[in-house]
Amino acid sequence: MLKTLVVALLFGFTPMAAHAAATACPEHFLDGEPPRLVNEKLAAKTRELCNRGFAELHSGITRTALWSAEHLTKERLEQQRGLERKNTFHADPRLPPDERAELADYIRSGYDRGHMAPSGDMPDAQSQDESFSLANMVPQNSNNNRNLWEGIESAVRDLTRKDGEVYVVTGPIFQGQNLQRIGGRVLVPTHLYKAIYDSKRRQAGAYLVTNAEGNEYQRVSIADLEEVAGIDPFPSLPRAVKSMAMDLPQPRPHGRSGGKKQTAEAEQPFQEKAVLEFLKKLLH
Repeated sequence: MLKTLVVALLFGFTPMAAHAAATACPEHFLDGEPPRLVNEKLAAKTRELCNRGFAELHSGITRTALWSAEHLTKERLEQQRGLERKNTFHADPRLPPDERAELADYIRSGYDRGHMAPSGDMPDAQSQDESFSLANMVPQNSNNNRNLWEGIESAVRDLTRKDGEVYVVTGPIFQGQNLQRIGGRVLVPTHLYKAIYDSKRRQAGAYLVTNAEGNEYQRVSIADLEEVAGIDPFPSLPRAVKSMAMDLPQPRPHGRSGGKKQTAEAEQPFQEKAVLEFLKKLLH
């Protein structure tokens, strides 16, 4: 049986019953239910932040979001067309100073300020500005952020335009005991995930990537993601839906990895039979 990811080592817990949470902004979640923390001790120093275009659960331990959730529709993305991007990066004033990331933490860190809920999903100026809060950021490898990850974000938007409506939950994963901090304060994730539920197809799945240079990614089921990340992004889904990985669209990275020739093999996800083996390797 797969172990819970080594966020357990970070937060010092053992697996427990799933933690159900109330929410002040149900409009962002499938069936109005926010992502559920599989272990209650993940909830230490967490705060729900409701925004116009997304919601997030912020951790005062990692000084990042544990998840950011969006309800994307074709109509919402039509509203986004023509909206000029304004990079209004800012510390979130709703958070205590000792729990939040500051702009100074990222200066000369070598990492991008990587969006969890992307600014390209936001339908208006207020939503876009809120997406530039550092509470919605993680320290992200710049090559990953600007190429593969941007390709994944674009693939999800294309899927939304095609099928009309999707729910998205995005977040970081922290694996291992020797985690890096930037500014001596903000934890650097080792992996990132983006979970999707397609309302038209009634199917779900997730992209899983390493926070590093390159274009390799995995497509996994929600059940497998839950075991690895310690978070259930869609608590209301039947177990049968969670156990079957949706055939998510292939992202098209916007650039090449470190100037090296990008191969077709590097763009392809692991096949279903290799998923559990991959997840096991994450734990060692």
